[in-house]
Amino acid sequence: MPSVEKALVIRHREIAPYYYELEFISPSIAREVLPGQFVNVRISNSLDPLLRRPFSIYDVDKKLGSITVFYKVVGRGTELLSQMPIQKRLDVMGPLGKPFSIPQHISNAYLIGGGVGIAPLVYLARVLTAHNIKIKVLMGASTSGFLSGKDMFGRLGVDYLVSTDDGSEGLKGRVTDLFEQQLSITDCDYIYACGPEPMLSRITHLALNNGIEGEISLEGHMACGVGACLGCAHQVKVGESHRYAKICSEGPVFKIGEVLFHTRNEG
Repeated sequence: MPSVEKALVIRHREIAPYYYELEFISPSIAREVLPGQFVNVRISNSLDPLLRRPFSIYDVDKKLGSITVFYKVVGRGTELLSQMPIQKRLDVMGPLGKPFSIPQHISNAYLIGGGVGIAPLVYLARVLTAHNIKIKVLMGASTSGFLSGKDMFGRLGVDYLVSTDDGSEGLKGRVTDLFEQQLSITDCDYIYACGPEPMLSRITHLALNNGIEGEISLEGHMACGVGACLGCAHQVKVGESHRYAKICSEGPVFKIGEVLFHTRNEG
């Protein structure tokens, strides 16, 4: 069951232009949260903005009872949040959504993140490492200054590779190009991915063609966050047919091959 807590902000910093890490004390939510889930945050005590904003769980410190989220300023809500000082309290609801699973048979997994899609993969990397699963992180961004999470993965002792659209760091190209390159030289038996839909569409295509199982996390626009408003519905496959699933409550995590994409995949 989700909890609602008045969470104390203990760390808030801009790590790149418009990109922020926010850590707050929320013991009840931190105790229950699983990788891939999210929290819904009330930005203001007023009615402007009216709706809560969803944020993927970036990392968790269960001993401290803290949760870290990673976000990009993209509108009025996140602009207001970026001004939140430490020692203030946020109204936070969570944990919400369907988490990533950890199948018993996997031993080598790829974690693939594009842009802010890296957000749910840091805590996932921490948990997979605790399960003695070998992981490799593939992360992509438009330029090197927007590559996030490298220090977090480094502290976890996790191998990672990067790609940038402009070639300023790592492979010049998209993270899907990096994924395709790695498929030809290393083994992988499970994939976890989060990012924009064209990226996820391409990863799904490559995974299915190579017989690799996995899960993707969708970055849908959510209003209520609990499946009541139907504002985040997305088409998924059901046998030979399809239906609409609510990203906030039936996702954001779905099996690879389950989601129908209507955007042209990258590559």
